[in-house]
Amino acid sequence: MRILIIEDNRELAMSVQKGLERENFSVDLAFSGLVGEEKAYVNAYDAILLDLNLPDRDGLSILNFLRESTIDTPIIITTARDEIEERAKGLDFGADDYLVKPFELLELVARIRAVIRRFHGRTTPFIKINQLMIDPVKRFVSYGDTEVFLKPKEFDILLCIAQQHPAVVSTEKIAEHVYDENFDPFSSVLRVHLARLKKQLAQASGKELLKTIRAKGYQLCE
Repeated sequence: MRILIIEDNRELAMSVQKGLERENFSVDLAFSGLVGEEKAYVNAYDAILLDLNLPDRDGLSILNFLRESTIDTPIIITTARDEIEERAKGLDFGADDYLVKPFELLELVARIRAVIRRFHGRTTPFIKINQLMIDPVKRFVSYGDTEVFLKPKEFDILLCIAQQHPAVVSTEKIAEHVYDENFDPFSSVLRVHLARLKKQLAQASGKELLKTIRAKGYQLCE
């Protein structure tokens, strides 16, 4: 899953980035409001962490702009402003959650997973498609009683496709949500990950569970 951090405190932003990357998130950084607003508008993210106290543009203005632009990406406000009025204003402007600094990484990760889960209309922490079960927290996959062993990016790709089930998910959309902004779209990395993912799912299920839909993308066909 791909996260955008809009935070002018570089030390804090990079610290959170490292922590989230250890939890297998792909993370982009924006150290100013204008850059963050542009990235949030142009790129596809699974969640955005938005500071309010930005030197060049108020965080609430960014939030308002994104919501008026029909960008519905889950947004968690992360700020030192802890007044009830500020929290209420942020939520009323369209934020999905509000976390006061300083915060613990463990809580931040749990809140990110929660807003993404709600965004996709899930009430349980796992995804179950017939016999295929995906646990985003434990990063565990099984088909029936058989565990499916996946590498980190293979798991991320499967999660991205499963969240959209039964829709067909394009390679462009997969790349947007699985890799950060440094990903080379002309490399063979995604193709290699997809090939191994399809093989692992087929071995566990005894059938072609992940199908290639010509000229459209990939679909879980359980």
